[in-house]
Amino acid sequence: MPPKLSRRSFLSIGAATVAGAGALSWIYLSRKGAKEATGLVADPAGIIDLPPGFSYRVLQREGDTMNDGFKAPSAPDGMACFSGEQGTWVVLRNHEIHQGKPADPRFAVAPDRGGGVSRLVIDQASGALRSSNFVLTGTSRNCSGGPTPFGWLSCEEVEESGHGYVFLCDPRAATLQAPHPLPALGRFPHEAAAFDPGSGITYLSEDTSESAIYRHVPDHLNRPFVGGQLQALKVSSQDRFDLSQDRQVGDQFAVEWVNIADPDATDTPTRFQAHDQGAAVLSRGEGAWFDRSSVYLCSTDGGPIGEGQLYRLDIADPAKPDTLMLLAQAEEGGDFDRPDNITVSPWGDIFLAEDGDSPNGVRVLKPDGRLLYFARNAIKGGKSEITGVCFSPDGQWLFLNIQWEGLTLAITGPFTNWS
Repeated sequence: MPPKLSRRSFLSIGAATVAGAGALSWIYLSRKGAKEATGLVADPAGIIDLPPGFSYRVLQREGDTMNDGFKAPSAPDGMACFSGEQGTWVVLRNHEIHQGKPADPRFAVAPDRGGGVSRLVIDQASGALRSSNFVLTGTSRNCSGGPTPFGWLSCEEVEESGHGYVFLCDPRAATLQAPHPLPALGRFPHEAAAFDPGSGITYLSEDTSESAIYRHVPDHLNRPFVGGQLQALKVSSQDRFDLSQDRQVGDQFAVEWVNIADPDATDTPTRFQAHDQGAAVLSRGEGAWFDRSSVYLCSTDGGPIGEGQLYRLDIADPAKPDTLMLLAQAEEGGDFDRPDNITVSPWGDIFLAEDGDSPNGVRVLKPDGRLLYFARNAIKGGKSEITGVCFSPDGQWLFLNIQWEGLTLAITGPFTNWS
């Protein structure tokens, strides 16, 4: 297991919010016209439109030669930013590639899979790319994941034989590493992971039409990904409760957790094991992010018009049940369009990247319930989804990908004053 980062370093990744923000609701009420990207400045280069005062730089393009001699892979997806050495940030970046050739077969999980994780080392002050390299190769459809004090959790979004696992990746790794799978976190079409450093519990989403919401409870806080128990969320006193249909913004549900007997899904997929025990059903669970004592979860196609929902799981004292609340969903006319990757900024705003109809963008849900349009993909009408949204620990840089074009960007500007 890679050396553990300090708790302080992990919290600075973006898990700490501004004081007093917890008293606000984040509950969004649909407003006509919110879907329009008003107030954005058209990008002369035709890459991404941003609010006034913001700028970006392209960190890397698909096919660029990295410092280890390999070409930057296509399909960049989930990312997280860690503190590096000598005034740098380190971004670990997934690549959602299925069949293909690994960068180096000696380090590959499989010889016919092209997914993996790359590493970007970025100057803290300028946002310029200093170096890049492969960390993981030979995996399948590395979609999203999540930061932890132990490194980046990279998730495979498949459940074919030998795949569908979570891998732990070291942000300090300047060369390609041997894979470090975490079978205790289950084998299923993983999407994202949200790690609670206080309890060592990892919360996991699953990208299928009838998914479950999972958590892994460790045996030991200092070895959170070994052994332990995989569980699925169940709405208390309700069997197979459908979270994605017939729900209203502001609905709250007390939840409990049921055990998954076979996390490796030897005979039965984990979601079927979960639902047989009454676990709740969520349509296409995608983005997940831990912030203080809450986990934010996206259903990409849930809600009344099938364009997405945002839930918040409030983690309670062990003597009390956890609570799940529906914070936002696309209503008639649309408000956001299939939210996918998400992050919570250091000051408490929720950034949601879209994977819907053109143009895809980034929406921001403010603590007072306003939903704002922050960015719009300007390439080819904005067809490509935006992925990997994450902040530098100091909140000065927002990193994201335009997936189909294989672009990774660093954005800066007056984040805390923008409204």
